[in-house]
Amino acid sequence: MVQNTGRPGYLQIADDLRAQIRGGSLAPGTPLPSTAQLAEQYDASLSVVKMAVGILRNEGLVIGQQGKGVFVRDAEEPPPASGDEVAELRAAVQDLSVRLAKVEEQLATSTTRRSGRSSQ
Repeated sequence: MVQNTGRPGYLQIADDLRAQIRGGSLAPGTPLPSTAQLAEQYDASLSVVKMAVGILRNEGLVIGQQGKGVFVRDAEEPPPASGDEVAELRAAVQDLSVRLAKVEEQLATSTTRRSGRSSQ
């Protein structure tokens, strides 16, 4: 159950699941309970549970299998390569930043022109 400690609920859930994984309660290959089951267990929303599981994925403690669920990853197994994915995401964010700057510039220019016309 998530406590009102000031610490976000998703971090509390991630901490608890991490402790279960490291303590052996959730052994390698074991599926995590479903998002709905975890939400009920921790009395939290689905989005909070998803964020907690996302943290564990980023840490390489669990791995998702499409259509099957999320499983505790074997500590001996190397984490999935994500360097390429991170590079791709950074490139995409950079591209979007450039495009957004252009749109904002065009919008500012358009707004300036319109306000100039209405004051005449």
